[in-house]
Amino acid sequence: MNLNSLDLNLLTALDALLREASVSRAAMRIGLSQPATSHALQRLRDIFGDPLLVRTGARMELTPRAHTLRAPLAQALDQVRGLFVPEEFDAARSERSFRLMMPDLAVELLMPPLIEKVTRLAPNVRIDVVPWRGPAIFHAEFARTIDLMISIGNAFRGFHRQLLYTDSDALAVRRGHPAGARLKRRDAFLTARHVGVIIRGQPEDLIDTWLRSKGIERHISLVVSGYLEALHVAARTDLVAFVPRRLIAALSKQFGLVTVAPPLDPGIDEQFMFYPTRAQMDPGSIWLRRLMLETGRELEKRGS
Repeated sequence: MNLNSLDLNLLTALDALLREASVSRAAMRIGLSQPATSHALQRLRDIFGDPLLVRTGARMELTPRAHTLRAPLAQALDQVRGLFVPEEFDAARSERSFRLMMPDLAVELLMPPLIEKVTRLAPNVRIDVVPWRGPAIFHAEFARTIDLMISIGNAFRGFHRQLLYTDSDALAVRRGHPAGARLKRRDAFLTARHVGVIIRGQPEDLIDTWLRSKGIERHISLVVSGYLEALHVAARTDLVAFVPRRLIAALSKQFGLVTVAPPLDPGIDEQFMFYPTRAQMDPGSIWLRRLMLETGRELEKRGS
C-alpha cells in the first residue's frame, strides 16, 4: 500500500469501529456524524478487502480479520499518540483523566488523602476508580485502559510495580461481641462464625488459602465480595471478619468495631502500585505515581 494515499484519520475511525462494533456508537466516540463514519467504514472495507463489520440479526459483529486488527491497531495508535505527549505535565492546568483499578480497601485507605492532594495541586484532573477484577482480565487491550493499579501479588505483564505500604490481618468484631477477646484462642476462633471475602477473580478468601496450608478450616457462614461489606456485616451481627488491620483501624470508630489479634499470625501483607511499562516516562503518570507513593508512605508512618 502507498501510505501517502492513506488518510490516517481512518485509523482512528477503525479503532472506534472495532471497539464499539457499532457505527452509531463509533461515531459518538470519535465525534463524527453517522454518515461520515459509515463512509469511513466503506473506505476501510475497500482498503482491507474485508467487510470488517457484518450484521447478525439486530447486532453487528467483527469479522475474523477485524479481530486480528484490534490489538496491533490500538498499540500503533498508542505509539503515535506518544509522539505528541508534552515533555512536562502542568498539573495546575491539566484536565487529564486517570483510570485507577483497586480493591475497596485501597479506595478507603488511599483515595481520601490522594484526592486531597490532587484537588490542591490539579483541581481539573479527574480520577476514575474501577473495582478490582482479577488477573484474568489483564489482556493487552484492557491493560491499556489502566493508568495505575493497586494490588497484592506478583507483577502483571506489561506493568512495573513498586511497594506502596504493608499491612497485617486481624479479626474485626462488633463492640460487645459475646466471644470478644476469647477469639484470640484457637478453639474460640474455630467455633466462631466467619464472613469470608472472595474478591472478583479469586477462587476463595486468601485467608482460607493460608489457613488450609496449615491444615485449618474455619466456619464460613457468609461470603461477600469486598472488605467493606465484610466490616458492615461484622458491625451488625456476631460474625467475625478476618481482614486487613489498617482497614479495621480506619473504620472502627465509625462502625463500632473492635480489633482482636488472631490466634494465628498470617504475617505481613504487601500492597503494590502497578503502572504500565508504556507510561514509564509519561510526565502525567510520573506525577500521579509520586503522589500515590507519598500517600502510601504517609499511611505506613501512621502505623496500624
